[in-house]
Amino acid sequence: MEYVPRETVLNDMKSEMKNVMNNYGLEDIGLYEEEGEGREYYIGYTVRKDGKVYMINIPFVKNDKNELAIAEQCWMIQEENGDYKGCKTLGEVFQAINYLH
Repeated sequence: MEYVPRETVLNDMKSEMKNVMNNYGLEDIGLYEEEGEGREYYIGYTVRKDGKVYMINIPFVKNDKNELAIAEQCWMIQEENGDYKGCKTLGEVFQAINYLH
Protein backbone atom coordinates (compact mmCIF):
# COMPACT_ATOMS: atom_id res chain seq x y z
CA MET A 1 0.00 0.00 0.00
CA GLU A 2 1.42 3.37 -1.02
CA TYR A 3 0.65 6.22 1.37
CA VAL A 4 0.64 9.85 0.25
CA PRO A 5 -0.12 13.09 2.12
CA ARG A 6 -3.86 13.83 2.41
CA GLU A 7 -3.29 17.23 0.78
CA THR A 8 -1.85 15.51 -2.32
CA VAL A 9 -5.00 13.44 -2.74
CA LEU A 10 -7.23 16.49 -2.26
CA ASN A 11 -5.18 18.63 -4.67
CA ASP A 12 -5.22 15.90 -7.33
CA MET A 13 -8.98 15.53 -7.08
CA LYS A 14 -9.50 19.29 -7.00
CA SER A 15 -7.41 19.74 -10.15
CA GLU A 16 -9.72 17.30 -12.00
CA MET A 17 -13.01 18.90 -10.94
CA LYS A 18 -13.48 21.06 -14.05
CA ASN A 19 -12.72 18.11 -16.36
CA VAL A 20 -15.11 15.85 -14.46
CA MET A 21 -17.82 18.51 -14.59
CA ASN A 22 -17.41 19.04 -18.34
CA ASN A 23 -16.90 15.38 -19.29
CA TYR A 24 -20.01 14.15 -17.51
CA GLY A 25 -22.41 17.07 -18.01
CA LEU A 26 -22.68 18.06 -14.36
CA GLU A 27 -24.47 21.14 -13.09
CA ASP A 28 -22.24 21.46 -10.02
CA ILE A 29 -19.35 19.70 -8.32
CA GLY A 30 -17.61 20.00 -4.96
CA LEU A 31 -14.98 18.09 -3.04
CA TYR A 32 -15.75 16.38 0.25
CA GLU A 33 -13.98 14.22 2.78
CA GLU A 34 -15.26 12.15 5.67
CA GLU A 35 -13.57 10.23 8.46
CA GLY A 36 -14.91 6.75 9.02
CA GLU A 37 -14.35 4.37 11.91
CA GLY A 38 -10.79 3.63 12.99
CA ARG A 39 -8.44 4.24 10.07
CA GLU A 40 -11.18 4.53 7.42
CA TYR A 41 -11.28 7.76 5.42
CA TYR A 42 -13.37 8.75 2.39
CA ILE A 43 -12.69 11.40 -0.21
CA GLY A 44 -14.87 12.14 -3.18
CA TYR A 45 -17.13 14.56 -4.96
CA THR A 46 -20.60 15.89 -4.34
CA VAL A 47 -22.16 16.34 -7.77
CA ARG A 48 -25.47 17.59 -9.14
CA LYS A 49 -26.72 16.12 -12.40
CA ASP A 50 -30.18 16.75 -13.80
CA GLY A 51 -31.22 18.34 -10.51
CA LYS A 52 -30.27 15.35 -8.34
CA VAL A 53 -27.40 15.36 -5.85
CA TYR A 54 -25.01 12.42 -5.55
CA MET A 55 -22.05 11.86 -3.29
CA ILE A 56 -19.38 9.70 -4.86
CA ASN A 57 -16.34 8.58 -2.92
CA ILE A 58 -13.50 6.13 -2.75
CA PRO A 59 -12.29 4.51 0.48
CA PHE A 60 -8.84 5.20 1.90
CA VAL A 61 -6.85 3.97 4.88
CA LYS A 62 -5.17 6.57 7.07
CA ASN A 63 -1.84 5.91 8.81
CA ASP A 64 -0.36 7.52 11.94
CA LYS A 65 1.17 10.34 9.85
CA ASN A 66 -2.29 11.26 8.43
CA GLU A 67 -1.23 9.95 5.03
CA LEU A 68 -3.72 8.08 2.89
CA ALA A 69 -3.66 4.95 0.72
CA ILE A 70 -6.51 3.66 -1.42
CA ALA A 71 -8.18 0.85 0.52
CA GLU A 72 -10.02 -0.53 -2.50
CA GLN A 73 -10.35 0.74 -6.08
CA CYS A 74 -14.12 0.82 -5.75
CA TRP A 75 -16.19 4.01 -5.95
CA MET A 76 -19.41 4.33 -3.96
CA ILE A 77 -22.41 6.37 -5.08
CA GLN A 78 -24.67 7.72 -2.34
CA GLU A 79 -28.05 9.22 -3.17
CA GLU A 80 -31.45 9.61 -1.55
CA ASN A 81 -32.60 6.12 -2.59
CA GLY A 82 -29.56 4.26 -1.28
CA ASP A 83 -25.91 3.46 -1.80
CA TYR A 84 -24.35 1.73 -4.78
CA LYS A 85 -20.87 0.16 -4.85
CA GLY A 86 -18.72 -1.57 -7.40
CA CYS A 87 -17.67 1.11 -9.87
CA LYS A 88 -13.96 0.84 -10.67
CA THR A 89 -13.69 4.16 -12.58
CA LEU A 90 -15.41 7.54 -12.70
CA GLY A 91 -16.72 6.57 -16.13
CA GLU A 92 -18.53 3.62 -14.54
CA VAL A 93 -19.81 5.90 -11.76
CA PHE A 94 -21.48 8.23 -14.23
CA GLN A 95 -22.86 5.35 -16.32
CA ALA A 96 -24.50 4.13 -13.11
CA ILE A 97 -25.80 7.62 -12.28
CA ASN A 98 -27.31 7.92 -15.77
CA TYR A 99 -29.00 4.55 -15.21
CA LEU A 100 -30.33 5.61 -11.78
CA HIS A 101 -32.45 8.43 -13.16
